[in-house]
Amino acid sequence: MAFPLPRPQAPQLPHHLLRTVDCQQGAIRAVRFNADGNYILSCGGDKTLRLWSVNRGTLLKTYSGHGYEVLDADGSFDNSHICSCSSDKTVILWDVASGQVSRKLRGHAGKVNCVRFNEEATVIVSGSIDGSLRCWDTRSRRPEPIQVLDEARDGVSSVTVSEYELLSGSVDGRVRRYDLRMGQLHVDFINSPITCVCFSQDGQCTLSSSLDSTVRLLDKSTGEMLREYTGHKNTSYKLDCCLSHKDTHVLSCSEDGYVYFWDLVEGSVSLKLPVGKAAVQSLSFHPSEPRLLTAMEGRVMVWGAEPEDTAEDEGQQ
Repeated sequence: MAFPLPRPQAPQLPHHLLRTVDCQQGAIRAVRFNADGNYILSCGGDKTLRLWSVNRGTLLKTYSGHGYEVLDADGSFDNSHICSCSSDKTVILWDVASGQVSRKLRGHAGKVNCVRFNEEATVIVSGSIDGSLRCWDTRSRRPEPIQVLDEARDGVSSVTVSEYELLSGSVDGRVRRYDLRMGQLHVDFINSPITCVCFSQDGQCTLSSSLDSTVRLLDKSTGEMLREYTGHKNTSYKLDCCLSHKDTHVLSCSEDGYVYFWDLVEGSVSLKLPVGKAAVQSLSFHPSEPRLLTAMEGRVMVWGAEPEDTAEDEGQQ
């Protein structure tokens, strides 16, 4: 007789606080894992970008060159470069090791809200309050972008890049997906200013959060709404949402000091993670493990599914 298969383990959620990093950069506007999840990028209100070790919480490098607060950043797949954007209307490409500015990209007419590399880090895509997405060639010395996408009727708040697609969210309440292979634009109307957009890990769905305190999961190919996630508060600020590394849960920042985790399929709240008393400004989920970064005021917190074995850590030092 065949034994029944063991029940699959419930996915572990990062609810243990592993460490708190006092970034000393003013208010942290965005926090991001790098491509392999070993480093933290923190974007500061004091015009700096900082690189930290995840496991130690130690400062590795400070990048200074923006003229105003840094609003977003992204690390290249090989960890050799970082791109960042700022209220100073510029995008900067940084050399990670030296901390030097490789290129400063000008062209946006207002503050630049979001920035992402493509997979090969040959192109930087930036989105601005000026309503445009600009694509910059990282290998050329040309000062102008290789492409400008200006379909948005209001500021672009969020952008994400996949192999051949750009996904952007705008204050005009629309999620736009540019299929670069087919030269097509797909638009989904949400009817509330979009604060964040991302693809699911399997590439089949898009996730968007908006200022009606709702996160929505849409089928990418049909635009059909699969699920709405509510209970959190997001009416005033540009806050992040994302999916967990295995697409089992939807996460969102909230203005009430929590990070909300919803079961992707059920739509029910699985966890309300208490972060603090202020709005949770930004979050980032580890690319392959149940780890989470949150930013509130001037601090970044690292969360894991299990408490760390401190004795083991001390032995490694």
